[in-house]
Amino acid sequence: MRQIAIYGKGGIGKSTTTQNLTAGLAELGKNVMVVGCDPKADSTRLLLNGLAQKTVLDTLREEGEVDDLDLIMKRGFGGIRCVESGGPEPGVGCAGRGIITSIGMLEDLGAYTDDLDYVFYDVLGDVVCGGFAMPIREGKAKEIYIVASGEMMALYAANNICKGIQKYAKQGGVRLGGIICNSRNVDREHDLLNAFAKELGSQLIYFVPRDNEVQRAEINRKTVIDHNPEHPQAREYRHLAEAIENNTQFVIPKPMTQERLEEILIEFGLMENLKDNYVI
Repeated sequence: MRQIAIYGKGGIGKSTTTQNLTAGLAELGKNVMVVGCDPKADSTRLLLNGLAQKTVLDTLREEGEVDDLDLIMKRGFGGIRCVESGGPEPGVGCAGRGIITSIGMLEDLGAYTDDLDYVFYDVLGDVVCGGFAMPIREGKAKEIYIVASGEMMALYAANNICKGIQKYAKQGGVRLGGIICNSRNVDREHDLLNAFAKELGSQLIYFVPRDNEVQRAEINRKTVIDHNPEHPQAREYRHLAEAIENNTQFVIPKPMTQERLEEILIEFGLMENLKDNYVI
């Protein structure tokens, strides 16, 4: 069983990428479980065709205890097992604790069955908080993929996430499997992400082109593979799934200093673009 965590800056498209990727793996005949680790509880919506998945924390609040896996797990596209951790009531408690509670409960209820090929954790991009770092801190996820784009803040976040991976690499055995570019059509984006990944000692494992079919599928509450299986974008997600399936390059990343990261951004024109667009 390969346990994989997907990280990245908030709003970069982690959940969309994860759901489309896992749909591709399901088509390959893989048994997959997706554990949503974002308090918004939207990590499995497309796999469940918009079904409002009751979260683990909501179920605990209503039931007091959970002794039936079916209360917190639903089957989605291609038989993918879907779980949402959820979060505390607004303004109360640490959102990251939902991840700790959920993973512990899934273990107790026997969710990690021998026939599973993959478990994906779709994690909010803040690895500073202990709860959100839990999948890598305690070795639950051995592989990390970071979703990024050619935008400056996405790369800053990705570099910071690599600092977290490096910190926990010896303790939990976690490794970086690569950078997934969820394209925003930034100038020289492919070359920039290649250079960024190489500087980290890793790889750009896949470049997902930007296509409005993704939004059309989301409006219909489906993954692209489910909504329009013959569309070129569906093939892109299948290729991403194959890239993950066949990946053998796992490294302890070498995060950049702030100065080195900004050198790369300057080389590819991002800092100049920022100055051009900045209004005092």
